[in-house]
Amino acid sequence: QIEYSADDFRIEDTIPDEEVVITISHMGYIKRTKLTEYRRQNRGGRGAKGSTIRNEDFLEYLFVATNHNYMLFFTERGKVFWLRVFEIPEGTRTSKGRAIQNMINIDPADKVRAFINVKDLKDTEYINNNFIILCTRKGTIKKTSLELYSRPRQNGINAITINEGDQLLEARMTTGHSEVMMALRSGRAIRFNESNVRPMGRNAAGVRGIKLTDQKKDEVIGMICISEEGYDVLVVSENGYGKRSSVDDYRITNRGGKGVKTINITDKTGQLIAIKDVTDNDDLMIINKSGLIIRMAVESLRVMGRATQGVRLINLRDDDSIAAVAKVEVLEGEEDDELLENGEMEGETLENDSPEAEEDKPSDKTDE
Repeated sequence: QIEYSADDFRIEDTIPDEEVVITISHMGYIKRTKLTEYRRQNRGGRGAKGSTIRNEDFLEYLFVATNHNYMLFFTERGKVFWLRVFEIPEGTRTSKGRAIQNMINIDPADKVRAFINVKDLKDTEYINNNFIILCTRKGTIKKTSLELYSRPRQNGINAITINEGDQLLEARMTTGHSEVMMALRSGRAIRFNESNVRPMGRNAAGVRGIKLTDQKKDEVIGMICISEEGYDVLVVSENGYGKRSSVDDYRITNRGGKGVKTINITDKTGQLIAIKDVTDNDDLMIINKSGLIIRMAVESLRVMGRATQGVRLINLRDDDSIAAVAKVEVLEGEEDDELLENGEMEGETLENDSPEAEEDKPSDKTDE
C-alpha cells in the first residue's frame, strides 16, 4: 500500500502550466487571461476591446507568462512581495481585474511601484545568473542577485533600505551585462555599464547612480536597462515634447556623474517626465493630468540628435500637462477599441499635430 502525506501535495500540481496574458493597468489593477483569447483576432482586423476600466486608467503592461511563473511586486518603501501567476485572478479581456494592493499584505501607506515577472525561483542556475536592479527618485541604484529574493514571506521582505525623503522608483531584471540609463527631471541622463554596480545584500541602501545638482527640485524620472541591439531612447517632457534618439548618442561614463543633456529643457517644453527604451514595435500611451489618454506608434517618430528640443507629440491646453507615459508592446491582434482611429477616447477629441509638425533646431550649446 502506498501512503501519501500532505507534503506530497502541491496546489501547482493541479494547475496546468499554460501560457496566459497578464495585464496590469496604470492604476494597479491586474488579471490573467487565457492566451487563446488574444489569438482569435485575425491580422488586419480592428482588434478587440482590452478591458473595462476608468477613463483615467489604461492598460500599461501586457505580457505573456505561464501559470507557474512568479510575480515580484516592489513598493515605494523598498519592500518586495510575490505571487504565483496562478494566484492572480482570472478574467476575460473586458474585465477590470483586481487591485494589486488588495492581493498582498502591504502597509496601507505604502504603494506598489514596480513589478517583475520571474520564470522560476527554485532553479538554482537561473536565480544565480540573474539580478534585480533598483533605482530611487534621489539617484540611488542597487543591484542584488535574484537568489536573495527566492525565499519570500507573507509580510514581504526588504529589497532596499530607503533613506528618508526618498522612494523606490524602478525595478528591472538583468543577466548582469546590461547598460543602465537614468534620467532626471532637469533633462539630463547618464549611461553606464551594469558591471559598475557591484551586487549587494537586500538590506543595503545602494550607491549613487546619478548626481542631482538640486536635491530639492530635481529627481530621477526613470531608468532603463538595455541588453540588446535595436533599441532607441525615447524621452518625453511634461508639455508634450518628445524625442527618439540612438542609445549611442549617450556616451558611456562611470556611474555617479551628472550625466549629459538628453533634451533641451525650456519653459516651452517643461520638465522631463519619462524615459523609455523603444523599438518600432512599441506604442506609447500618454495620459494627461486632465484624464485624456492618447495612443501613438513609436514608428511614427524618427530618430533625432540628442541635444535638441525634440518634436511636439501632442497639443495641450494651457492648464494641462502630461502626467505619465507608458510603453506598450501590442500582442498580435490586440488593440483597445476605446482608442479610436481618429485619436478620440471616451468622447474627447485629441488635438494632435503630426509628430514631424514642429521640430526645434539643435541648441548651440551642448553639454559634455
